[in-house]
Amino acid sequence: MRNAIYLRRASKLIVEPGQHRLPQPYLATALKNIEYLGFTLSQPLMEVVQTMSVEQFLELYHQLVSDLKQLIGGNVNFRPMYPNFPKQVMLASEAELYINAIIHYITLQLNEYDALERIPLLDQVDLKIIDLGSAADFDHTIRNLIGAKGSISETDQADVEWVIANYEDVSSILPDEIPLKENVGFVIGTLLKYEKSNSKLISKYIRTATDVLRLAIALSDGDVSLASISKFRKFKRPERRLLLELLEQCGNRVEDMLRYKHRWIRLGEILHPAEYKHKFHGCKEAFDILRNNKPYETFSSKVEHALHLKDTSLAADILQSRPGEFARRLDHMLRMGEDNISVVEKFAAIAEQVSTPVLLQVRAHFSNRNKGHELRTFFPKGNVAKAVAIQNTLPDINSEACEAIVQTCKNTLIRRFAELPAMGDVYVDASLRQYVVPFSQRSASKALRTIVRGSRLELPEGDTIRFYLWWKEGQVDGTPTGRVDIDLSAVMYDEQWQYVEHISYTNLRSAQYKAAHSGDITSAPHGACEFIDIDIPSVVKYGGRYIVATLNSFTGQAYCNLPECFAGWMMRQHPNSGEIFEPSTVVDRIDVTADTRIAIPIILDVVERKMIWCDLALQHHPNYFNNVEGNQKGMVLMGKAMTTLTKPNLYDLFMLHAEARGRIVQHADDAQTVFSVNEGITPFDISTIMAEFIA
Repeated sequence: MRNAIYLRRASKLIVEPGQHRLPQPYLATALKNIEYLGFTLSQPLMEVVQTMSVEQFLELYHQLVSDLKQLIGGNVNFRPMYPNFPKQVMLASEAELYINAIIHYITLQLNEYDALERIPLLDQVDLKIIDLGSAADFDHTIRNLIGAKGSISETDQADVEWVIANYEDVSSILPDEIPLKENVGFVIGTLLKYEKSNSKLISKYIRTATDVLRLAIALSDGDVSLASISKFRKFKRPERRLLLELLEQCGNRVEDMLRYKHRWIRLGEILHPAEYKHKFHGCKEAFDILRNNKPYETFSSKVEHALHLKDTSLAADILQSRPGEFARRLDHMLRMGEDNISVVEKFAAIAEQVSTPVLLQVRAHFSNRNKGHELRTFFPKGNVAKAVAIQNTLPDINSEACEAIVQTCKNTLIRRFAELPAMGDVYVDASLRQYVVPFSQRSASKALRTIVRGSRLELPEGDTIRFYLWWKEGQVDGTPTGRVDIDLSAVMYDEQWQYVEHISYTNLRSAQYKAAHSGDITSAPHGACEFIDIDIPSVVKYGGRYIVATLNSFTGQAYCNLPECFAGWMMRQHPNSGEIFEPSTVVDRIDVTADTRIAIPIILDVVERKMIWCDLALQHHPNYFNNVEGNQKGMVLMGKAMTTLTKPNLYDLFMLHAEARGRIVQHADDAQTVFSVNEGITPFDISTIMAEFIA
């Protein structure tokens, strides 16, 4: 399992050198077989593998093949409605396509077409390299996850939990500090679950009442982000005592508890602090204030009162004691007050105390503040990947104030980064401007390559993009799913986001473009799949610009209630060569597991040949028929939002580090430290970036 995690996270394997000499045919055969899956081994890994016995090697090889197939989706059987797709769909008559669809809808059976022999794959594929890793590097990867400055995904949490459960000594993976509070709750809760912790260790990380609340939620298997309401379980007496002891040591507990008043009241009913006559007096007092609505002036009430009076100078004075909140309210104060100079100066005075993620976001926000973007886009906190886009009605603010804030943030970050170890000569790839800084991966789906929403990836060579979808019906936690019909669709828009055409179960091929759908399968007791091929030059020729790939749960089940559902895409230059699902050509694969019924995995910009990573849920409860035609308005809004997104990018972040910690060079070959898309620190090294560069 450790190698499965390591392979997925870093494309590395831990292999201990042996005392044998592996016969060359074994290694050659293995390399040829994993080449079919799109992978190969690095020279250092091959050298170590050749010291293994045949038995050791075969065990490693079979597990590796199984893990690789799982990563790309090659572990299942892809049997589309039309086995000779795409040519078969393009040549069939409208009558044949219509009659086949009707028969399938009535019988749920597929027509027995003979699968014609296909010519071998003609596409040239760049193989992904699997490198030699180490136990120390693996532990460092997990420690970076725990010490991330942003939220981590459910997949990340599962990896951390496996390590905690299987390591006798967890000291190698625990950092001195866990900066993000929800990670504190999850990690401490997991340590307690597997009896790997003690009160001294817990006290090191728990500092506020909200930390205690998150821990209680973690112990109840709830949402530690606090974005949704979680039900508390009944705690054992030692657990109740521990939570009360942790709460008692927290300063300013009343105000902190008032932020989540009703949750604390429910938790207090379970903790029973009154049972302890001579202990936890601070806890008793706090719960008394909450339960009986006793007056208590909070910090937020003081700030709101000052803003109500439009006294931004007073509000800034109050906020100086809480620098992070000052930074988040900066735009509001500049919009409503006339004394912008005073507010900016007071922000500069406390900027050193503002966290790096907030400074980066403030810098990006005010760099683009007056550019008049049509939409403002937000990603609400929670475990479902949603985006909210609203009309941008913010008035412009003083440009000199914006520039002063941007410069303050830059200078503060450079001074902060300069305290980190030197990096020598540094190369930063300009294409990193297309990649968003990872601040929150909470709702990120498990994927072959994990990337941040809004990032724009270059399309590989090839004219045809092939989307694929696979799902299965059955039972989840003992509950039958019933018949499950998931539909794969692609909608095409022009430069102004005007609808052009779509490919879906209602329109299996395009009248204008070279595009085809493999056929609508409406039941999946043994698994089912759908494909869409789109010829990119033909879309550009007829004025298309954007292609939105969507998944729709036609039968209404949420994806989280399915045994399995995943989607992906591959680039093909010769789409009628090779198999329909050719593992080596897979570019990305993403698990669809959110509590939603419509998903947008990616958007293509076919003019710039960019893939915009979305991993989004469009609607939780669709108001229209659950197909692509019924959700045009929502898709256009999400499309505009994701293609005009303004967020901090990795180029700016790494350039700040380069300026503070090294000397910038123009070529990667001349650098000791490289930041680029394909070598050195890449956008896919998310845990490293979150732990070591958002410092």
